[in-house]
Amino acid sequence: MAAFLTQLGEAFVGTGPEAAHVNTALGAKGGPVETAWVTALATPREGHVAFVVAAQPGLAVKPMTLFVNKATIASDAHAQLTWGPAQAGVASGVLDALVDGTVAPASVDELVLVVAVWVAPAASDPDAVYRFNRAATRDSLRAGALRQPSVGDVLSVRDEPFNAHWLPPTMRRSDERSTG
Repeated sequence: MAAFLTQLGEAFVGTGPEAAHVNTALGAKGGPVETAWVTALATPREGHVAFVVAAQPGLAVKPMTLFVNKATIASDAHAQLTWGPAQAGVASGVLDALVDGTVAPASVDELVLVVAVWVAPAASDPDAVYRFNRAATRDSLRAGALRQPSVGDVLSVRDEPFNAHWLPPTMRRSDERSTG
């Protein structure tokens, strides 16, 4: 296999507590992503236990994918959403990226993938968690493969940053500005 450059991606899909925020690091075996992969697998910590993503029990996806939860497991219900529909969504998103050629099927045995996944403790709809994580995983892998966003895209919004947890005053509704 020719030298493979690490591909880093990010995607945010959905709304509300079921929204998925996914980060991906796809790299060659023998490289820094594999080191990170093995280190994360071998060093669980309270509330954070990395695990191999499986499409079905005993059927790990390819490339070998490590699920890393970004949110501390807060309850049994949160654990179920993380290890159930979020993991299944990541599995399907990785397989979607194989089918559409974002990840070359011929290279899967030479690559490893780390997927960092946010599942909000307040999430409650398992079907939405699955759907949003599937799309976010596919989109994050595509962004990494295409080296997106471009510098121009990022610079074009430098004065208007926002995210799911904060809007600048210029983007807030007028009734929100008057009360706060």
